[in-house]
Amino acid sequence: MARTPAWPPASLPRLYVDGPLGPDMPIALDKAQANYLGNVLRLATGDDVLLFDGRHGEWHARITAASRKAMQVHAVTQVREQETVPDVVLAFAPVKKGKVDFLIEKAVELGVRHLQPVITERTIVRSLNLDRMRAHIIEAAEQCGRTALATIAEPVKLERWLSTRGDGALYFADESGGAHALEKYAPPPATILTGPEGGFSDKEREAIRAAPGSTAISLGPRILRAETAALAALAIYMASAGDWND
Repeated sequence: MARTPAWPPASLPRLYVDGPLGPDMPIALDKAQANYLGNVLRLATGDDVLLFDGRHGEWHARITAASRKAMQVHAVTQVREQETVPDVVLAFAPVKKGKVDFLIEKAVELGVRHLQPVITERTIVRSLNLDRMRAHIIEAAEQCGRTALATIAEPVKLERWLSTRGDGALYFADESGGAHALEKYAPPPATILTGPEGGFSDKEREAIRAAPGSTAISLGPRILRAETAALAALAIYMASAGDWND
């Protein structure tokens, strides 16, 4: 007996819209989205797409009007409920443009809820284009199938962030050799903190160790780039927290 094809098919284009989404809800796509669907993918009235707005799950939608520069779609039915996102923060020292783009993209794929850039003594990059970072977050969510959008905050100095970060476990990657790999992590809420190229200063390391809920962790015997360390620490925690279970 032939199997019924899965719905929605994985080949459908998937876009983020600034909803809200609901049954038979008309949505006007922005110019870039209309151009992508109409001129790049050659979709037209009657074709199907997937939409999510970061709050109301994923929806099957149908194109109801299309021109060269504009497109309207109607939400038909919800195909996935809104995901539950573990309360996990990745606090990281900003790195150069291409590397920070990669870090943010992969952190979204790994399931992070919030991204917090922190400025340390050895941080070279001290400002970020947050609008561009948010665009990367949206693109990554579109590609990896997330229905929630990670958030990102303005960069803040490490000492100030430590005094205001709130509750939950704090795991920081200690490259000084004074930590061990953990076999068990506390459940969310939790924060993963990684430093810049060159690592934390002794003064910073002391302040982090003194912070409530702080635990130093090792990421192994090899020297990792800052962006690699951030993603490795996040991946280890998300796997431990059970976020990767079906």
